[in-house]
Amino acid sequence: MKRQKRDRLERAHAQGFKAGVSGRSKELCPYQNQEIRSQWLGGWRDAQEARSVGLYR
Repeated sequence: MKRQKRDRLERAHAQGFKAGVSGRSKELCPYQNQEIRSQWLGGWRDAQEARSVGLYR
């Protein structure tokens, strides 16, 4: 996998995580590309899980 592509996917995951921690809805995902959207939603789900165990409020 090319570094550029990996960086884009990692950035989408990080942005999804930030959105999840701040309590934003997953419906507000800004990406249309399925691969990138999947990474964003994965980050969002990780944040929701972290919030549920009390790591974030």
